[in-house]
Amino acid sequence: MKYITEEPIDLVGMLQETHHPAAGAIVLFSGEVRDHNGGKSVAYLEYESQISMASKMIALILEEAKSRWNLTIATAQHRIGKVKVCESAVVVLTASPHRTEAYASNRYIIDRIKHEVPIWKCEYFTDGTKEWGGNCNCHKETGDVNKHIYESENP
Repeated sequence: MKYITEEPIDLVGMLQETHHPAAGAIVLFSGEVRDHNGGKSVAYLEYESQISMASKMIALILEEAKSRWNLTIATAQHRIGKVKVCESAVVVLTASPHRTEAYASNRYIIDRIKHEVPIWKCEYFTDGTKEWGGNCNCHKETGDVNKHIYESENP
């Protein structure tokens, strides 16, 4: 599995690969580019990554989730390069015997990818401005660069 790609993510293809006879639940999360952020209209996003390190970190996160929740399948893919509004920037799929594990593990995986993997995004706005940041913008909500929304009691 290629964890980092410049190509559009194939949601249907990824979903087809997650079917497993022991899986009673499959959860697909697709993080998509929306047309606004922070009160500004978004034209598109551009992602950069340290590909080798990012791929290794995603593989490690997936392995940790598989053993923690006894998953039959866990996979993820993140785009780099230009990603248009309504396109998937990141996809996480988890499969397990029961839905509780599939949902919990999926949330764990996406949160860790967004907050730990070396991927940076630049938002290009329709007014011609742009803003660089990491995948994690939690500090804008929490007021603390070391505190993430998913760590709070009410995410």
